Amino acid sequence: MNRRSVLKILGLTGIALGGGLTATRAFGGNPYYGGPPSDHFDGRLFFNPAGDEPSGFSDLLRWKLGGGRADWPSRWPQPALTPPDTPERLTGNALRVTMIGHATLLIQVSGVNILTDPVFSQRASPFGFAGPHRVSDPGIAFDDLPPIHLVLLSHNHYDHMDLDTLARLAHRDDPVVCTPLGNDTIIRERAPGMRIVAQDWGDVHAIGPLRIHCEPTHHWSARGVTDRRMALWSSFMIEGPAGRIYHVGDTGFAGGRNYRDARARHGPVRLALLPIGAYEPRWFMRPVHQNPEEAVVGFTLLDAAYAVGHHWATFQLTDEAITDPRDSLHAALDAQGIARARFRPLVAGESFDVPG
Repeated sequence: MNRRSVLKILGLTGIALGGGLTATRAFGGNPYYGGPPSDHFDGRLFFNPAGDEPSGFSDLLRWKLGGGRADWPSRWPQPALTPPDTPERLTGNALRVTMIGHATLLIQVSGVNILTDPVFSQRASPFGFAGPHRVSDPGIAFDDLPPIHLVLLSHNHYDHMDLDTLARLAHRDDPVVCTPLGNDTIIRERAPGMRIVAQDWGDVHAIGPLRIHCEPTHHWSARGVTDRRMALWSSFMIEGPAGRIYHVGDTGFAGGRNYRDARARHGPVRLALLPIGAYEPRWFMRPVHQNPEEAVVGFTLLDAAYAVGHHWATFQLTDEAITDPRDSLHAALDAQGIARARFRPLVAGESFDVPG
């Protein structure tokens, strides 16, 4: 069996066969971005400064063929929720977060409606017939979303960048998309008219009363097997009248470096949106996916008042059971003496009105 066949069978998010522009359009061998070298770009590839890079193909096969994967239900029997009463917008000091699913969250603050890493498709995959499938419906149906003004897109893995959803948003609402370098090229292949702000780490973009800071995170990128680390990944700090919101799409803990640095640069945050799932087995996932215990440490390093846990209970990407992220988060909070109400693992359709 050749390498293409193995990957097609696996249907892995961010590793499966996928896009990539033709070599004739590449910037020095990078199809997405051509810019000067920096402390996280070598002229062709992006990298994590002083940190681990993702494991290679042999480790991928060792993991996928090694067993140990928990069984997930085809549909998750989560508690019945009343469909959220989603306002057109919120003003003043109000801040509401509603879980759509996985890393897709609706943030309503200061009159601006924000979607993070919007994925409304049934699979997080380049294939319609293979790859991780949704086990819970979106917490708000696409047509029931309020007008979306801003999209924060952290990186290009299929469970975070869904080009079909982005094209639908461009047609319906014409939002601004803030995303790290190189991802604009990918999006414009599917949604050529979309308004996109491509940011490097440290860049800032203003939209209405908000300032969107592109922040370092410890991860990687790929849409196919030939474009690893050719588009940048990031977190975001949202600054506005209602306080600071720190959103992380995906990250390895990396000793807490990025959490410490974000706190030092910006001060304490009102709300942190932190990934808590897709972390087993640790020997393979540790460099690029934090676990719930590490998320709690990051929460404390940020000096955050509240947090929402996401990146769980929607697509089975790794080995842990569907409820393990929630259970491990609660255990870690209890061990640190932190009230569970301060760090909430939201399920699809659940909203959180963040105290001021």
